[in-house]
Amino acid sequence: MQIYDISLSISQELPTWPGDPTIKIERVQKMEDGADANVTHLSMTAHTGTHIDAPYHFLGNDATTIEQIDLNQLVGRAYVLQISNDVDLLTANVLKNSGIPPRTKRLLIKTRNSEHWKNQDNEFDESFVAISPDGAQYLIDRGIKLIGVDYLSVAPYGDGKPTHKLFLEAGVIIVEGLDLSEITQGRYTFYCLPLKIEGADGSPARAILIGV
Repeated sequence: MQIYDISLSISQELPTWPGDPTIKIERVQKMEDGADANVTHLSMTAHTGTHIDAPYHFLGNDATTIEQIDLNQLVGRAYVLQISNDVDLLTANVLKNSGIPPRTKRLLIKTRNSEHWKNQDNEFDESFVAISPDGAQYLIDRGIKLIGVDYLSVAPYGDGKPTHKLFLEAGVIIVEGLDLSEITQGRYTFYCLPLKIEGADGSPARAILIGV
């Protein structure tokens, strides 16, 4: 059994969404200073690194929060789709011609975004590859129940609401910030579990693939 960790390591150098608070990782108790144990304090948004968006993130106060998400959707067979590096936007036409296998329910999309994680780029890239609204609708119509992407948003920079709303209103779980740089196209078993944060609009998660 081969396990692939496709989570981003959370560090103070990890890119964050423009305007969000920066990541702070601070040891507030230190054994070298005489404490009985080391204790770390974390400060970051719920959408840091590899994370899951809850419907509450874009659909408002009556929508499902992160601790209410069905974990069954976050575990099971998944398909990793490799997209050519010359693709800048995942439109319906691009996805229609990408060779997604029939009956795929969990789809993880690898694009040129993954090169950022491979190269340990610390600067936020506004030109990251994302899914257009018509691309989102195409995947919904195909029966996709979970979509995973290899940058910090499933939607284009500066136009995030339409794509997010389409997916979340259709009950599609969104996983963002996956590191697929070392993953080849094909079928895997996917595990991705968020922290159980009451009332939150999202959560960091640990995501792995197991070769099948």
